[in-house]
Amino acid sequence: MNRKLSAAIAASLIALGAMPALTGAAEASSRGSFSISINPTNAEEERLMRAGLGIYSLVQGVRSASQIRQHGANNSAGIAQHGRNNGAIVHQEGRGHNGTVQQNGNNNRYGLFQFGRGTNGHVVQNGNGGTGATFQFGW
Repeated sequence: MNRKLSAAIAASLIALGAMPALTGAAEASSRGSFSISINPTNAEEERLMRAGLGIYSLVQGVRSASQIRQHGANNSAGIAQHGRNNGAIVHQEGRGHNGTVQQNGNNNRYGLFQFGRGTNGHVVQNGNGGTGATFQFGW
C-alpha cells in the first residue's frame, strides 16, 4: 500500500473514534458517489480528530498547516482561510474531483479526502475551534 493512501486510512481510523455522522449521496446519472462526514460531538472526539489530521500531515511530511495533494487528472481544489491558526487538507486521488475548504474564524481544522472519480466537496467552517473530515468516493 502506498504511503499516501496509508496516511489517509490512518487518519480516518483514528477519526472514526469521533462517532461518524454518515451521509449518502447518489447522482442521477450512471456515475455515483457517497460521502462520510465525521464531526466531533465532545472534547475527547475533538482531540482525536485533531490527532488524526496531525498524523496524516506528519506522514505526508507537510510543513504548513494547509495543503492540497492531487494525484490523477482533471482535479481542482482550493483552500481559503480568514483568521488565524487554521489548518485544512484537500487530498484527491483519481480524476475529475472538485474540492474546496473555506475557514472563517480561528483554530479550525478540516480534512477533505476524495477518491475515485467525479466527486464534488465544498466545506465551509465558521466560528472558532471547529474540526471535521469528509471522505468522498466516486465512480
